[in-house]
Amino acid sequence: MHNVDLILTLTLGFSAALVLGYVTQRLGLSPILGYLLAGIAAGPYTPGPVADARLAAQLAEVGVILLMFGVGLHFHLKDLLAVKAIAIPGALGQSLVATVLGAFIAWSSGWTLGSGVVLGIAIAVASTVVLMRVLVDNRSLDTPHGHVAVGWLIVEDILTVLVLVLLPVVAGSAAKGGGAAAVAGSLGLALLKIGALVFLVLVVGSRVIPWILTQVARTRSRELFTLAVLALALVVATGSAVVFGASMALGAFLAGMVVGQSKVSEQAAADALPMRDAFAVLFFVSVGMLFDPRFLLQQPLLVLAVLGVILVAKPLVALAIVLGLGYSVRTALTVALGLAQIGEFSFILADQAKGILPPAGGSVLVACALLSISVNPLLFRMIGPLEARLRRRKKLWALLNRRAEARVKAAPLDPALHPRAVVVGYGPVGQVTRRILESFGIRSVVVDLNVDTVNRLRAEGVPAVYGDAAKSDILQAAGVEKAKYLVVTLPDLVARLPVLISARELNPDLLIFSRARYLAERGTLEEFGVTAVCYEEAESASGLAEFLLRAEGAPEDRIEKELDGIAAELAVPRRRPG
Repeated sequence: MHNVDLILTLTLGFSAALVLGYVTQRLGLSPILGYLLAGIAAGPYTPGPVADARLAAQLAEVGVILLMFGVGLHFHLKDLLAVKAIAIPGALGQSLVATVLGAFIAWSSGWTLGSGVVLGIAIAVASTVVLMRVLVDNRSLDTPHGHVAVGWLIVEDILTVLVLVLLPVVAGSAAKGGGAAAVAGSLGLALLKIGALVFLVLVVGSRVIPWILTQVARTRSRELFTLAVLALALVVATGSAVVFGASMALGAFLAGMVVGQSKVSEQAAADALPMRDAFAVLFFVSVGMLFDPRFLLQQPLLVLAVLGVILVAKPLVALAIVLGLGYSVRTALTVALGLAQIGEFSFILADQAKGILPPAGGSVLVACALLSISVNPLLFRMIGPLEARLRRRKKLWALLNRRAEARVKAAPLDPALHPRAVVVGYGPVGQVTRRILESFGIRSVVVDLNVDTVNRLRAEGVPAVYGDAAKSDILQAAGVEKAKYLVVTLPDLVARLPVLISARELNPDLLIFSRARYLAERGTLEEFGVTAVCYEEAESASGLAEFLLRAEGAPEDRIEKELDGIAAELAVPRRRPG
């Protein structure tokens, strides 16, 4: 009979991951939890069929390459620069504290200092997949708080990539038993090689790789283009390890950055995503196969101590840093609780540090990942209620917001300015709104939670207030009491409601115009006295219907009739051109 170990491993891995991933998804948890549990179920430490761990580990290497390729593909420096004032010091500070605490816990358990540092770095970095999932599920991804959390995570990812650069060298030197001088020499040589690799990929590759993809794209063959993306990721990753002695993860990340800047980046991302997801599942399954559930009973104190760093110390440090830098409580809670977990990068680090980290290191990371990923969505849902409870404790609330209020008072608006409109939120919708208001001679003041945005607007001579518009003091500083209009462009209903309540209390005659995603929000918004609402669902329905009717050559009167019917069906006012 033919050797079917590979097929059996794929069958067991994918089948178990599908079932358990579906279950965890239905429970409102991250499917990563299901994939890890699938690995445990298919591993040698639990009863039932056992997959080939050696083959699974090799397939997982491909998963690591495609995961890092995807990170590089979606890495945009502008996303980091937009929140650099908080993301860079915040991520550095939190990572340092987590690393020190992790190293101390490991040292107290009898590990070497080097293995403790690796453990600390591994628990310092959060999972991109888990964070994006909770932000999307709670409609926080497009909010200023979500932008800060994502920027913070980008810095953590960069730090992790730097560690991945150095780990193979340190692990190799440690295995050979070299002293500090030998390690320093190896590091120096490795940095030279890595510098050559970065130059080759980012400078030379930025011309060659896009040219190759463009030539393949001109064949109009979807299969060839997909093959080209996969081949480039694997070639650069493997070449990084074989030729330059760097990690495959670094090579894949650099390749992703180059492809992400090309003219065919959107299609490359679309083609790489299914492959990345499939192999990433095997990566998590292979990690779960290495975990012995008995470890929880053998080392409960070690697991609890490390879990305490992830779920308690990291959030508290993040909370202190964000509030200390003068940001709102909502931003602080979003960052603190959103990053209170570990995931794929922790496992990649552990895999690269096999010569440094003891076997117990991998087990404690899997145990803490299982537990932190399980509770993270539940913790994130507590942000709203927790903020509401803090508001009721006025002294504590004032203490927590002291720095944020000081930043607002440090650069007050011109008291002679009496705006006719206050625009809350300065994303794409807020920018267009302010421009239109100004074109009609309507003075407006922008309120936004991005300090860099507010500083830029003030430098351009645009009246702007930094702060949470849900706070009456912030709305008063923006002049809402004397304004005629309030335009709320925040996409998240949870963020919008406190703004509406505070504004209506300050100015009962205020005309409030709000953005809303869903028609189901109508009753709530009417209850809070919103004058008019632009529903994205309704606009999409009308817009798509108009496009289709015009494409079919329908007469103008038929188009108008159908659009009137849609507006009546959805019970929204019809906005006519002209």
